[in-house]
Amino acid sequence: MKNEEPKTKIRQFTDLEAWKSSRVLVKNVYRACYLYPKEEQYGLVSQMKRSSVSVASNIAEGFKRDTMKDKVHFYVMAHGSLIELQNQIILSLDLQFIDDRSYDDLMSLCERADKLLTGLIRASKERL
Repeated sequence: MKNEEPKTKIRQFTDLEAWKSSRVLVKNVYRACYLYPKEEQYGLVSQMKRSSVSVASNIAEGFKRDTMKDKVHFYVMAHGSLIELQNQIILSLDLQFIDDRSYDDLMSLCERADKLLTGLIRASKERL
């Protein structure tokens, strides 16, 4: 067991790497949406903000659920919101609300969140 980091006990949702990643994603989505046209504030911007917040919120809510089945349910809901957000980012590029660099940055954050969330779901299902 050389060079292994000691595992930190996860005591609250803020200790979850998947939640930390989604928090960064929310901040970046909000920053990107600041530059969208005003007429999109109640359209795509609103949906993107809600989707990104939903990812983090469902991870947090799932963490506090009593049964592993309930935890998995909320983590899967978070995953659905993440996929919804990815679709909205693609549409944003298509509609030229964001440039290629912003698209790449946001999708990279989504991919990281996706990997961590997939791992969290898999690990939780193994404990069912």
